[in-house]
Amino acid sequence: QLQASGGGLVHAGGSLRLSCTTSGFMFSRYAMSWHRQARGKALEWVSTISNDGSSTGYADSVKGRFTISRDNARRMVYLQMNNLKPDDTAVYFCAKGLRYTGRGQGTLVTVSS
Repeated sequence: QLQASGGGLVHAGGSLRLSCTTSGFMFSRYAMSWHRQARGKALEWVSTISNDGSSTGYADSVKGRFTISRDNARRMVYLQMNNLKPDDTAVYFCAKGLRYTGRGQGTLVTVSS
């Protein structure tokens, strides 16, 4: 199971840290990723981290502002979001592997201008 948390309402320029709790699989063997979906828009990949945390990747839209990390001992993955913009408003989902398959609860991030 995957459950994202930490979303909320923040002003533009603010920060939030999303967390994802996981269970039911060998967490340390899998890359993990974050995805988001704004209302009326397609799902968008945000970031990926390798299974050991040594490699990360970011969508151009968030590069330099967001940081993905993980704690394999706690089976957690995080997304630190800084300098948030109204365009970052979306429901954020964490995923096992590189693709979000629709499993897991997301968390709503709303950025006001």
